[in-house]
Amino acid sequence: MLPADAAVVLRDGAVIPAHPLALDASRRLDERRQRALTRYYLASGAGGIAIAVHTTQFEIHEPERGLLEPVLALTADVLDAEADRPLVRVAGVVGDTAQAVREAELAARLGYHAVLLSPRVPGATEESLLERAAAVGEVLPVIGFYLQEAIGGPVLSRSFWRRFADLPSVVAVKAAPFDRYRTAELVRGVGESDRADEVSLYTGNDDAIVADLTAVHHVAGRERRFAGGLLGQWAVGTRAATRVLDLAKRHHGGDAAASAELGALAADLTDLNAAVFDPVNGFAGVIAGVHEVLRQQGLLEGVWCLDEAETLSPGQAEEIERVRLAYPHLGDDDFIAEHRDEWLR
Repeated sequence: MLPADAAVVLRDGAVIPAHPLALDASRRLDERRQRALTRYYLASGAGGIAIAVHTTQFEIHEPERGLLEPVLALTADVLDAEADRPLVRVAGVVGDTAQAVREAELAARLGYHAVLLSPRVPGATEESLLERAAAVGEVLPVIGFYLQEAIGGPVLSRSFWRRFADLPSVVAVKAAPFDRYRTAELVRGVGESDRADEVSLYTGNDDAIVADLTAVHHVAGRERRFAGGLLGQWAVGTRAATRVLDLAKRHHGGDAAASAELGALAADLTDLNAAVFDPVNGFAGVIAGVHEVLRQQGLLEGVWCLDEAETLSPGQAEEIERVRLAYPHLGDDDFIAEHRDEWLR
């Protein structure tokens, strides 16, 4: 069960950045910069942290790298020492049932509240994914994850999401298929569950953040809305993201000025995401793109990834610089410049 204060944060809607992995030029963990990133998210007003997820690089789950426990522990250490408000602590888990349960047990020992359960399991069926989720849910509350096909996510049916939401351990679902129809199927599935009111919807559609946060879905005679976002895009511009979510909440409350402001920045945010996530090259530069924003802002030293072949696409750094200059209201540059040395202490 989620701690009561974390449950309130998750239900009310939070900005939850998907935390990157800071590496040095030798592709070893850069603990100083890893801590600085966590401090940035805390100072930005994030309502939670998601670590060991796709933006952290799934490769950290490979046992031979010896990174999963140190990265989870390092993040937990910063949160334990410096968080001054309730937060939702989310750890990503991957692999077959045995591996996912082991990783959930590790996360529980380190004080995490919930797991984001990756659906990438070779040869898995919807039934086996449900059985796996139930087993993991015996350890920690579960956040479901509809991952886009371009990076290995399976296509999952409305029936799957209804049955997934029926599991008593499920507290939220992250919709990230990067597809409007599949997103609608997920929302309908969760909305048809007997536990619909107990399962929060979070957008992971980095290409359609405003669209998701302002959408009202009508399912089984009820309105269903996304409470917040758990996003790789919100690993950058995190302070600005808290403004976006606040505008969305005010929009749903009937604030016409907030609605107008959201409408004015929706396309800007999608353009920014296109530069960072590199869809023109099949998302090849997605992780390095997040790193490049943080490198240009001085929080990371480089864009190094665990997979040496994973790097920026040609022209991507220039595109990122373009959108940073074009949309300063979405980038946090001044905020980071003011506090960077403090976070890197």
